[in-house]
Amino acid sequence: MQKLFSFGFWNTIAGAILRNRILIISLITICTILLAFQWKNMRFSYTEANLLPDDAEINLQYKSFETIFGNDGNLVTIATQDSSLFTVEGFTKWRNLALELESFDEVESVLGIHNLMTLSKNENPKRFEFTPILSDSLSKLSADRLTKYRNQLFNNYPFYEGLVFNSKTQTVQTAVYLKDSVVDNKARKEFIIQKLQPLIEHFETSNNKDLKVSGMPYIRTLNSQNIVDEIQWFVLAALLVTSFIFFFFFRSFRATLIAMFTVVIGVMWAFGFIGLIGYEITVLTAVIPPLIIIIGIPNCIFLINKYQQEIKKHGNKAKSLQRVITKVGNATLMTNLTTASGFATFIFTQSELLVEFGVLASINIVAIFLLSLFIIPIIYSYMPSPKEKHLKHLGKHWIEGFVEWMVKMVKHHRVAIYFMAVFILVLSIIGIYKIRVSGSLLEDMPQQAEFFKEIKFFEKEFDGVLPLEILINTNRKNGVVKLSTLQKMDALESEILEIEELSKPISVVNLAKFAKQAYYNGNDKYYQLPTRAERNFMMPYFKSLSNSEDGITSYVDSTGRYARMTIFMKDIGTDEIEQIENRLQPEIDKLFPKDRYEVTLTGKALIYQKGTYYLVNNLILSLGLAVVLIAIFMAWMFRSFRMIIISLIPNLLPLIMTAGMMGFIGIPIKPSTILVFSIAFGISVDDTIHFLAKYRQELKANNWKIRRSVYPSLRETAVSMFYTSIVLFFGFSVFMISSFGGTVALGGLVSATLLFAMLANLLLLPSLLLSLERSIANKETMKKPHLQIIDEDDDD
Repeated sequence: MQKLFSFGFWNTIAGAILRNRILIISLITICTILLAFQWKNMRFSYTEANLLPDDAEINLQYKSFETIFGNDGNLVTIATQDSSLFTVEGFTKWRNLALELESFDEVESVLGIHNLMTLSKNENPKRFEFTPILSDSLSKLSADRLTKYRNQLFNNYPFYEGLVFNSKTQTVQTAVYLKDSVVDNKARKEFIIQKLQPLIEHFETSNNKDLKVSGMPYIRTLNSQNIVDEIQWFVLAALLVTSFIFFFFFRSFRATLIAMFTVVIGVMWAFGFIGLIGYEITVLTAVIPPLIIIIGIPNCIFLINKYQQEIKKHGNKAKSLQRVITKVGNATLMTNLTTASGFATFIFTQSELLVEFGVLASINIVAIFLLSLFIIPIIYSYMPSPKEKHLKHLGKHWIEGFVEWMVKMVKHHRVAIYFMAVFILVLSIIGIYKIRVSGSLLEDMPQQAEFFKEIKFFEKEFDGVLPLEILINTNRKNGVVKLSTLQKMDALESEILEIEELSKPISVVNLAKFAKQAYYNGNDKYYQLPTRAERNFMMPYFKSLSNSEDGITSYVDSTGRYARMTIFMKDIGTDEIEQIENRLQPEIDKLFPKDRYEVTLTGKALIYQKGTYYLVNNLILSLGLAVVLIAIFMAWMFRSFRMIIISLIPNLLPLIMTAGMMGFIGIPIKPSTILVFSIAFGISVDDTIHFLAKYRQELKANNWKIRRSVYPSLRETAVSMFYTSIVLFFGFSVFMISSFGGTVALGGLVSATLLFAMLANLLLLPSLLLSLERSIANKETMKKPHLQIIDEDDDD
């Protein structure tokens, strides 16, 4: 391993690259073409992000529920507050819309005011039958009949309250149940985008009506489509921003085009690797192509800047290219490996979503390093040497002034630097205590999007669209239909109704109450569970109901052992859902003794909420692993424990500052922002490596005199560190154009962290080296590191 970083090794690599230029370019071209063919295998995720391991208890519970009752996220709702709905014309059009929806192959069933059923009591034989409430044919409908039906519906059918209408606001909705086979695949997207949306838009346009559409399949589809649409804008924006900054620094179209060509190939490879490995494009993996641009440009800056410096120094193109690969290639490999290692720590989280992100990010970071190392020197080898106008940026007065200001601060104002660092640390710790954890499924979605506004409409009218399920296992056949079980479920429903964030539950209890109302000839005052005495003489009617396919099969399994209670939940955070669980669990334990019943809260919305806490724990793991990896690297580089501490301080302080900033600003810890720390640490440590690599060279040249080594190191590395940090700052700021709140927060926080990390590495790190000079000036421990850093003054 030591040879990998030796001068001789990199000198050999440089010679091999420059001697085999045509072969290397041919291989890159072939690889690019082959990876481009893999683009056809790219597919977008059609399921919710499952942040938990497959064997997590709550995942196993949901799979058990899904086996018994199917997918809980198959409902699309279409609502209106149209006052003309109960006119002959309005009702006819609404009914025709529902019938057209029902005709689609992807639709299992449609429930709305056009086909509502009531229970009718027959005496001979004694049974209940489902019959249409509105049995009149369309030709016989009249305004009076529809007015009567409207009053009858809102006043006499509590069974449908919250399911089909809101009697207080007279909002009416049609429930469209999709087949389970289309909910989690491409067919759902095709139905929503190609069939449902055009149908709704045509209805609104032709009738001048405003319809509201929501439900998990609808939300997931439009949200995924937003991700697809944003990928191209992210890539384009990242290219434009980084190329503009690159040109601003270098003032050379040629250098800018070479850098852009390199990162574009990197982006093509990134998409190719996604298709080759077979991962889905999710809200995280969609970030990788622009991320490669942002990380690749600093590689180009270091390589091109070094090439131009060498040309300015001696004018020998061949010698300059050799030195670029030999010297900058070594340092760039180190920085890219540490960055890739930071992302690779996500592989150990056991969360499929983060594992895929970590694998793809680390592979592509190594790939963009190789592309930069090969393409830039080879292209320059075929081009004439840079002219004087291309080298003017190397002597800019403003950047020299900035460097001298930093040298002055380190030399004369170290106490002020320490005071500011401590002040920021204390303030950040205070802010950390204000951070909250949020597992909101909808919080990161584009809040200006129409579908998000419609979510809020349904939360107001029907108490939410996120399904929460309660699975009740009675552990005996037909245990659900026993009156004692129904009474327990009814008591639990009463508790649920007291919780503002939850909707009215839907379960077999509703049907039992509806049956009693039917027994008493539809009198809504009897919409309640039958007493034990009533149950005995109503038993023949109940038996006919339990044998009906239109009866209880959606909420009781075929054996009568399992029951479900479906609740719709408003978009609430992790703390709120935990409070709801803490409130319901004691009631569940009291009503359903564990020795007789098994009751579990489940549903995809709940799984997502639980996944957030899992990610918080794994953040500590992944960040801890990243710190350990960097510490090992520093130990290998300097063989000094004090140097490990000194090198970590400037990189950990920006992370603490970011956490404190999140607390003060009110940005919660959530699946999107949780990545900030590992990403920022993995990238910011690059500056430390560049500085310490140069510092190590100066130590050797100055006979291990720290004071004589720090200032030249600072002057040498400050320009490149400043350039790359500015590129990274504006590059990650590109994510702030996203319509997703989490992506905006990710971009802003990483940008701020990296900017502060640059200042920490240029001010705090050299200050610490100077202040602790006597403690670390140990020639014996620093003279023989495992890692041989290439001396800038060595000849090729």
